[in-house]
Amino acid sequence: MFAITVKGARRMIGEPSTLKDARQVRTRRNLLDALLRLLETRPFEQVTIREIALEAKIGYATFFRHYPAKEALLHDLAAGQISALLGQALPVLFAVDSRQSCITLFEYVDERRALWSALLTGGAATMLKQEFTAQARRVAEQRGGVDGWLPDELRVIFAVSAAVEILAWWLQQGADFPIPKIAEILDRLVVAPAMTVD
Repeated sequence: MFAITVKGARRMIGEPSTLKDARQVRTRRNLLDALLRLLETRPFEQVTIREIALEAKIGYATFFRHYPAKEALLHDLAAGQISALLGQALPVLFAVDSRQSCITLFEYVDERRALWSALLTGGAATMLKQEFTAQARRVAEQRGGVDGWLPDELRVIFAVSAAVEILAWWLQQGADFPIPKIAEILDRLVVAPAMTVD
């Protein structure tokens, strides 16, 4: 397990890339894709920078022109995936049919099962949860609050933490645990109570 914080990773790699040099953008994309492929074969802790560079077809030193450590690369990968997942997950908190939104969320993760298994069980869960919470707060602030008994900030923290734990548990169960059942669990355990306005 590594001890990098989301804030520390952002400071190391900067906010989302605004690189204009096509070669730099292509190299970063190759590094992200390489890490993704490697994470599908083994846990993050077992992946080396040399292997990432080799898989990305770049020189070892080139890696360090883009990222100071493999954890920063993982953060970049996770931030992009979390952003995409939030596009699926946040409608859960604002949807009329929250059960169907939960199903959509699990279908999204299921299509990327190897990646999300690596992110949630490969030593990155703490960083992932922090980044997920930070992004969810920003999106929730943009959408406006929910008028209810639970403070909005606590609602986001609870919903994200619980959703991440449920996702991690579900991924460890293998493909045999049906999506409609886990969606029902998320909906009844997290979404419905968090959205109660009394």
